[in-house]
Amino acid sequence: MKILKLLFASVSTLVFASVVNADSITVVSWGGAYTKSQVEAYHKPWQNKTGNQVVSEDYSGGLAEVKAQVESGNVTWDVVDVELSDALQGCDEGILETIDPSTLPAAPDGTPATKDFMDGALQECAVGNIVWSTIYAYDKTKFSTPPTTMADFFNVEKFPGKRGMRKLGKAMLEMALMGDGVPAEEVYDLLGTEAGVQRAFAKLDTIKDHVVWWEAGAQPPQLLADGEVTMTIVWNGRIFNAIAAEGQPFGLVWDGQVYDLDLFVIPKGSKNKEAALDFIRFSTDTQRLADQASWINYGPVRASSIPLIGSYHSDSSIKMIDHMPTTEAALKNALQNDFEFWADNGEELNERFNAWLAN
Repeated sequence: MKILKLLFASVSTLVFASVVNADSITVVSWGGAYTKSQVEAYHKPWQNKTGNQVVSEDYSGGLAEVKAQVESGNVTWDVVDVELSDALQGCDEGILETIDPSTLPAAPDGTPATKDFMDGALQECAVGNIVWSTIYAYDKTKFSTPPTTMADFFNVEKFPGKRGMRKLGKAMLEMALMGDGVPAEEVYDLLGTEAGVQRAFAKLDTIKDHVVWWEAGAQPPQLLADGEVTMTIVWNGRIFNAIAAEGQPFGLVWDGQVYDLDLFVIPKGSKNKEAALDFIRFSTDTQRLADQASWINYGPVRASSIPLIGSYHSDSSIKMIDHMPTTEAALKNALQNDFEFWADNGEELNERFNAWLAN
């Protein structure tokens, strides 16, 4: 009898392990508060709905691990959160599954997903989920009249004080042109010319003596908090934490923001492809994207999600809509980072930027 019980227990364990393996998917993302927002808004509700399990793993970005799994024929990841450049590259290299956008859920009013998602969020092998942004923030206690445009960032006479800027040409050159009056949609065409590059550096010259340069994302909120600058270029997620968690009196300016997309992809050869597709469809529906926005201030990529955005999950006094880069107001003069432009021109422009810094 004891032997039979042990045999039964062993068989039961094998059957259970097989079931769990068949009904589980591995979802890979960037960790920290971002993954936490996905666990709360996507993973847990999908598990409750389907009875399946989500194994969450973190990585540091790029396609190296995805490519290695696909080429070895041992794909253990099912869904990966990637940047747009990696989504396009992986699709071109044939290491990602294609995803039919017509299978994605429509908006509550029936608008097809293909019309509800913002431009660029639906790709042959990827479905967008969030937008994160480079903006500028300011200390509300320093100005009786707050700045509202990118031009104001460069106006040290009307808005006195030091400026925090990233020690990198990317985004700084684009913002310099927008600060000089160039509409967002014309920036990359102009920056691709010698006249445009000279114009960007000329604008940077106007505040060079007022700049405190930063390199790490934690620095700009601290520069503001310490009073070393009155305004700073900053990543919107970093400044939100200072406002929400630390109660800092910082204001945001969306005009001239430079934004990037993150998207979900499925490695080619996923053993749980159908479950992975179901997870992506569920996680990128209108309600789930709005739910994530209560945990972190990265903007939903669906227009229908915006009206459903509520308060911060741990502080109902913080209205998350004010911190979203994808509202109509925030996108009025916004620029999507053109990674292809920087792939083609980055080496030359960064060399010129570094030479300009040294003079």
